[in-house]
Amino acid sequence: MKKEEHVPEIGASVPLQSSAYREETAAEIAAPVPTVRRRERDDSRERTAGGTGMGTLALALSILSLFVMPILFGAAGIVLGFVARSRGATGLGAWAIGIGVISIVVGIFILPFF
Repeated sequence: MKKEEHVPEIGASVPLQSSAYREETAAEIAAPVPTVRRRERDDSRERTAGGTGMGTLALALSILSLFVMPILFGAAGIVLGFVARSRGATGLGAWAIGIGVISIVVGIFILPFF
């Protein structure tokens, strides 16, 4: 071994690079920007429009069931209310389901006594 070489002691820290070389690094991490394609937006609008029409029909059937054939029209209003909620018209679908259930309950349990 030559006398000029520096031999580190056991357990001493050894730099991986010389201290004369300094490098600055940076990493920019950001969440990806969500991109909504025009076709997807159009599909969601069509889906909501179809749900609104279905919800209106379901609500009309449920209200009609309060006056005529509560079991038949109430059940149809409930089924169409669930379909309307799945297509995006949550408010209309929920009202149709609620009114249809009330109509069926009144038709089965209260009207027979009058």
